[in-house]
Amino acid sequence: MKNTVKKIITFGVFDMFHFGHLRLFQNIKDTFGKDSFLIVCVQSTENILKYKPKTNVFYSTEDRVSMIKNLKCVDEVKIYDDIDKDIKEVEFDVWVKGPDQSHQGFQDAMKWCDEHNKQYVVLNRTEGISSTYLKNMINDLRNRKSSR
Repeated sequence: MKNTVKKIITFGVFDMFHFGHLRLFQNIKDTFGKDSFLIVCVQSTENILKYKPKTNVFYSTEDRVSMIKNLKCVDEVKIYDDIDKDIKEVEFDVWVKGPDQSHQGFQDAMKWCDEHNKQYVVLNRTEGISSTYLKNMINDLRNRKSSR
C-alpha cells in the first residue's frame, strides 16, 4: 500500500513574523511528518483592515507572503480573504488552527470541515510571544521615548 502525503493547511495574518510563527510551522511538520505538504494561507491586508480598520499592519501582504514562502518547512503559500469561504477553495487533508482562532468565520470553517469530512486540529501557541505582545512592547517603548 502506497503512503499518501498529507496536505496540511493553516491560516493567519502572520504580521510581524516571529519565532512563534516559525514554531507553528515546524510543529506541524513534526506532528504530521516531514514529508507532509504544508500550505500556509496569509490573510490579505485589505481584508484585515475591512474587519479591524484601526489595526496597524506592519508588513504588506506581499512581504508577509515572501517571508513565509522562503521558509524550508513551508511548501506553498496562498493569500486569503475570508476563512469560511476560502477554506473551500484549497485541497487539503488537515487544517491546523490556533486556540485563539475562534471568531465566527473560524466556527463556520470548522462546521464546513465537519460536513465535508475534513479534519481540523488545534495546536497550542508558543508561550510568551505573539504579534500583539510585540506590538505592545514597541508601543510601550515609543511612549517611554516620547515622555522623556
